[in-house]
Amino acid sequence: MSDLTSAPRRRSRFGLYAVPVAVLIAAVLWSGFWFFAASQVGVQADAWRAQEAKAGRVYDCDKRSVAGYPFRFEVRCTDPSVMLVSQTASPQMAFVARLAEILVVAQVYDPKLVIAEFKGPATIAERNAQPTLSVNWSLGRSSVVGLPAVPQRASLVFDNLAIDRTGGPAPTPLMRVNHIELHGRQVDGSAPDSPAIETVLQINGGTLQEVHPLLTQPFNADIHARLNGLKDFSPKPWPDRFREIQAAGGSVEIQQSRIEQGDVLSVAAGTLRLNAQGRIEGELQMTVAGLDRVIPALGIDKMLEDGVPQATLDRVAPGVKSQDLSNLFGALDRAIPGLGKVIKQNANAGISAGINSLGTEATLEGKKARSFPLRFADGAVFLGPLKVAQIPPLF
Repeated sequence: MSDLTSAPRRRSRFGLYAVPVAVLIAAVLWSGFWFFAASQVGVQADAWRAQEAKAGRVYDCDKRSVAGYPFRFEVRCTDPSVMLVSQTASPQMAFVARLAEILVVAQVYDPKLVIAEFKGPATIAERNAQPTLSVNWSLGRSSVVGLPAVPQRASLVFDNLAIDRTGGPAPTPLMRVNHIELHGRQVDGSAPDSPAIETVLQINGGTLQEVHPLLTQPFNADIHARLNGLKDFSPKPWPDRFREIQAAGGSVEIQQSRIEQGDVLSVAAGTLRLNAQGRIEGELQMTVAGLDRVIPALGIDKMLEDGVPQATLDRVAPGVKSQDLSNLFGALDRAIPGLGKVIKQNANAGISAGINSLGTEATLEGKKARSFPLRFADGAVFLGPLKVAQIPPLF
């Protein structure tokens, strides 16, 4: 017999090349998907802009670019602007806000989460006018979950927020906030045709000028509220949305409000609504510790001694006329010489005693406090019988 030597069987190289080829095909398909999706960003953005424009919010972008390949989309908008038309109770008013840059990021594997970063400074002006406000910050960021359908929750965060009035020889500070957060989410189980929104506003180290003397000193705030009466989330001017909420009997439930300023601490809860004229109605039950420190902060005795400017009265006691006060103290001096001066010098003590007589005694975080109602009637804010503010109509 002859020896038959069998030739060695050649091993297939299919498996050797299959994996790299599959990876290459997947990469090509993924790249095609990414670039196609990136090309649709502009289409979707233009459709969204057109929808928002119908609601009086006109967005524009000087230069738009898309990056982030391969696993996310980064849409960068340089020199963006938004013109707000009919967004206040005065339909003829229009404002234009301009920013330096907006960067919007979405991950391919989680496209419903959209994160945006804002780069300042920003300016705000009336249409066809020079800017009157300048806004700047060290960090500005927002996030929205649930897009492109109805948003489920959203948040907005700013660090070192500064707002100045411009147009004069030098900028005038209006607002300073070390940190501010605004969060909102749709309440689980709320009806689609009547969604309820829970919101949380947190402010650390905030000051406001030209609003009320009490707000010129740093304060912290933590406010939890629930908004009822919405019909939908479709874009529309804010006055129209407020009208819908009022017509539906909607309300804002202040579930928890805590404001701290130095030795003064206040908490409040209650419900506010809009009347047919767009003015706020309702009542908040407040508990305040350190109420006696609020009155000197207003400087009422100093104002009475020097004469009260009408502009100051409009801020701290709307509706009261400066001339009426002068006439009153003059009449007191004529009746009993020196009586008007005594009343002026003891104004703080008298007003403090009067306010301390409101409500009932309470304890707040271990401090002596007073509990009393803060009433809102046709936009006016009353602390007992004293009118302390006037809020303009919302539509």
